[in-house]
Amino acid sequence: MAMKAYKEGGNRSPHTEKLKAFAACLLIAGSVVFDLVSSSAVAGPRKPMNVLELFTSQGCSSCPPADALLQDLAKRDDVVALSFPVSYWDYLGWKDTLAKEEYNNRQYEYAHKRGDREIYTPQLIVNGMTHVVGSHAEAIDAAMKLTDEKLENARVPVDVEIKNGKATVTAGKAPEGSLLRDGYLSIVCYSKSVEIEIGRGENTGRDVSYTNVAREIIPVGKWNGENTQYTVDLPEGDSFDGIAALLQESESAAMLGATATALSR
Repeated sequence: MAMKAYKEGGNRSPHTEKLKAFAACLLIAGSVVFDLVSSSAVAGPRKPMNVLELFTSQGCSSCPPADALLQDLAKRDDVVALSFPVSYWDYLGWKDTLAKEEYNNRQYEYAHKRGDREIYTPQLIVNGMTHVVGSHAEAIDAAMKLTDEKLENARVPVDVEIKNGKATVTAGKAPEGSLLRDGYLSIVCYSKSVEIEIGRGENTGRDVSYTNVAREIIPVGKWNGENTQYTVDLPEGDSFDGIAALLQESESAAMLGATATALSR
């Protein structure tokens, strides 16, 4: 049984409706947080970090071009790029060897917060606020520009320090005038590159390279608009070689701040 592809180039999950047009998505998705950002706020001279989360699957024939594009995007110094493999295509004949139900749930939660119920692969979530087909470079650039402009006056500096098997995550104060002061911090442990030889399904015989593959998501703690710091234990083992620290607004999941660092093994 083959997956039904959208005309935009994505594959529909069994749990979603037809994909809306990209322009409509940009106008609707993230509208709540767009309204909350005060135009009178004054942002500091911080370089914006765009967080790109690709929901992908080894069983999705439309995903390899998006996986390759994310590899290029991850090289940019203004991007934190992460791959979240999902498992809802496993029934088509190939079990995704990197997927976790937790990543399915993360994708569903984004759709719930946006209110559009759009779940598909390859779906790229941009700064927690909107979604585009992960293989559409121009759409991704447009979404980064739009969301970055909307978050310009709400950006918060985030840092992470790794020492003795622990991660210390620091988030700064909300900019003066910003109404976005209720958030949560999390850590994503990831593998910078994973090569998979796919033996069955629509990608049979393909060797696919996955970039910054999420291995575990660790909740860190709440943030209330003030300087905040937490220290958490990291998982043992060598399944990951990178850490991303994310600060997201509680109601909308908009990315207020992010950073990523490689681990020395």
